[in-house]
Amino acid sequence: MNNRVELVDMEFYAYHGCFKEENIIGNKFVVNFSANCDIMKAGESDSLCDALDYQKVYAIIKEQMDITSNLLENVAYRILNSIGDNFSQVISAQIIIDKMNPPIGGKVRSSRVKMEKYYR
Repeated sequence: MNNRVELVDMEFYAYHGCFKEENIIGNKFVVNFSANCDIMKAGESDSLCDALDYQKVYAIIKEQMDITSNLLENVAYRILNSIGDNFSQVISAQIIIDKMNPPIGGKVRSSRVKMEKYYR
């Protein structure tokens, strides 16, 4: 199945990182989300009740981004688990989280974690 719903380039200011300063100062994060699901029914009915509700997906991602973690892997893991717990129509989902200008001792645009989960 190649039917996908995507939320692209969501921006958050959050406090993820292993360094104490990151938990105090924070940083900008860019998140991309995609889900494989059956979107044909929603396409036919034009009804939100048959669709993956983008607003609810965004709310879950924002809620998880607001919880401070040492690792982006932990944030990605929590997001994917929460999506699976809340949306039975999702077959698989992928999350990409970019930390902008990570403090690694050199000029780097971002560090990135990309995680995918299959639900059935």
